[in-house]
Amino acid sequence: MSQKVKLKKTEVLSNRWALLNEVTYEYQTSRGEWQTQNREAYDRGDGACILLYNKSTKKVILTRQFRLPTYLNNNPGGMMIEACAGLLDKDYPEACIIKETEEETGYRIPRAKKIFDSYMSPGSVTEIIHFFVGEYSEEMKVSEGGGLPEEQEDIEVLEMDFEEAYSKIEKGEIKDGKTIMLLQYMKIHNLIAK
Repeated sequence: MSQKVKLKKTEVLSNRWALLNEVTYEYQTSRGEWQTQNREAYDRGDGACILLYNKSTKKVILTRQFRLPTYLNNNPGGMMIEACAGLLDKDYPEACIIKETEEETGYRIPRAKKIFDSYMSPGSVTEIIHFFVGEYSEEMKVSEGGGLPEEQEDIEVLEMDFEEAYSKIEKGEIKDGKTIMLLQYMKIHNLIAK
């Protein structure tokens, strides 16, 4: 732990769907001064996400589902196009994303390639997301996907050409940060050649 941070007090504000803490701490600034600061930190656990791709068909698998926070922040209809993702729930990241892939998309993939980790909203959320890519083929399809009803998931599976998916970033049709990062990774690393 950093010698520049001294945790003083943590108060639980909410512990329903996830844990919201108010934390009081002392922080040593770059000028050497100590300041007492107070912040809220939302802890919903860590997650993993994956972009499935097929080199021969040049297609990717994405999902579409309702996201209440986006609806509350001016997303008409609240629907979001996203890469498959889920919370780790004490699983290892690769095991988690292979399980989530089957639940959400219906594809049973044998492996996933980890590409990086990222804090998506470090000013307020503790979550780190593990990013993966993975190849899929029609032979790997074992169900229709759609998520788990007991988790109140209602997920539409989208298969589309990579270039079409990539163009949706500029058109404003894909606004999910993790999905944009995965599509850009695929473009930069030329995982699906034109």
